Amino acid sequence: MSSLINEISKRRTFAIISHPDAGKTTLTEKLLLFGGAILTAGAVKSNKIKKTATSDFMEIERQRGISVATSVMSFEYKDTLINILDTPGHKDFAEDTYRTLTAVDSVILVIDCAKGVEAQTERLMEVCRMRNTPVIVFVNKMDREGKDPFDLIDELEKTLSITTRPLTWPISGGDSFKGVYNIYEKSLNVFNASKTTIETKIVAVESLEDPALDTQVTPRYAKQLREDIELIESVFEPFDINTYLSGEVAPVFFGSAVNNFGIQEMLDTFIKIAPTPRSRFSDTREVKPEENKFTGFVFKIHANLDPRHRDRIAFLRICSGKFERNKFYYHVRNGKEVRFSNPVTFLAQSKSVIDEAFPGDVIGLYDTGNFKIGDTLTEGEKFMYRGIPSFSPEIFKELVNTDPMKTKQLEKGIMQLTDEGVAQLFIQQPGNRKIIGTVGELQFEVIQYRLQHEYTASCRFAPMGYYKALWLTCDDKKILADFCRKKANYIALDKDENPVYLAESIWNLKVTMGDYPEITFHETSEFKMDIA
Repeated sequence: MSSLINEISKRRTFAIISHPDAGKTTLTEKLLLFGGAILTAGAVKSNKIKKTATSDFMEIERQRGISVATSVMSFEYKDTLINILDTPGHKDFAEDTYRTLTAVDSVILVIDCAKGVEAQTERLMEVCRMRNTPVIVFVNKMDREGKDPFDLIDELEKTLSITTRPLTWPISGGDSFKGVYNIYEKSLNVFNASKTTIETKIVAVESLEDPALDTQVTPRYAKQLREDIELIESVFEPFDINTYLSGEVAPVFFGSAVNNFGIQEMLDTFIKIAPTPRSRFSDTREVKPEENKFTGFVFKIHANLDPRHRDRIAFLRICSGKFERNKFYYHVRNGKEVRFSNPVTFLAQSKSVIDEAFPGDVIGLYDTGNFKIGDTLTEGEKFMYRGIPSFSPEIFKELVNTDPMKTKQLEKGIMQLTDEGVAQLFIQQPGNRKIIGTVGELQFEVIQYRLQHEYTASCRFAPMGYYKALWLTCDDKKILADFCRKKANYIALDKDENPVYLAESIWNLKVTMGDYPEITFHETSEFKMDIA
């Protein structure tokens, strides 16, 4: 047991979230640089090094410069095993991010110092607050002109409804950016723009009155820093790690990810204060990480992670016990024993086979179609981990095959891609019509691109005028069957053959719900766990 507890204590598993273009993927990469996991920063614009961000590995991501899939990366730093989940920032892929947040123990939120808090940031923070997830804020791009740091702190607190506590503080900003003062460690990091190295100039200052401060950043900026810190210490409560761990207070750090600056202060503090793997709730009980028996859940599925091998990988978060290669585990939904001969850990596209893994780890399991998002593995106990639903789509389009010679490829491709959870597939009769539902337009572009390039299948999407898809349940099977017969034009089946009602408008939905009070209309698919 002591070795298990030791392994748990070494692990930190977190997600990086932000609005698009705040610098999230750049920050991810620079953390890997500090951990020695990569040797060259992908952001380098060089003729010799044409390497895009390590965590953006899909071709469409490279073309558009955005993340559309969650990437998982692991590295060691100062005897700590760090698991990063880099999430999509684009709102059309928020559902992937929401599910990812179920698989982490804490979050780093990246804010652009010029743009401040943006709409997507607010939505992501709502999910964090729902789960009391500990959050660290990294204010990025301090070497560019931006908002006043005190105004940013005020905006963070008001807009995100969270108390903050600066642990580093910028010395000026934009063209006159001089560095950051580490309030937590009482040291000075003098700014040096360097996109490829991680050398830092840390200057120990005994106190803010130390003359070395004036020498390093000039008397003018030293005076301003002293005034700022005096104000911070008088206005903010002293930092308390327990209020951070309970999700009440968010520590704030400042820096420039593209220049590898201000990151080490955050990373060093992170490994000291961030939570080790936490307990998780199933539909029957709370599961603690130090329990002897292995449990875990699938929060993401990705087809063709390696296009050369056409593989399909299920991402599993380990919640308790020790996972061992080639050992049989119980697939709760299927009721079958399964084992894995090649479980892997990740550094974005790179994979390494592992023999064992522990709570907090995210591993990849090669899958031939057995897994769905939300599936639970145990050593025999029958329960399902909660909180990993599919949400009702907001945009609906019919999938139209434009190359009948590639029908099989299209069928296989759309089944695999919708298994990933970025879109949902509904089948409508007569005619076996395939309706794709998503929460954003960009997903259709990604699906079309991937069908073409990964499955050599060609298609187009025809818009459909539906407002929402709702799953149907009823205690009386006859009433449900009668409803499905009368409303046949608005009924489809999901991939598990559950009936779904496709409502044309909010008014239409309200009338229908009023006419059929015995039927329950579900906005998420989590109800499936209750009837499994």
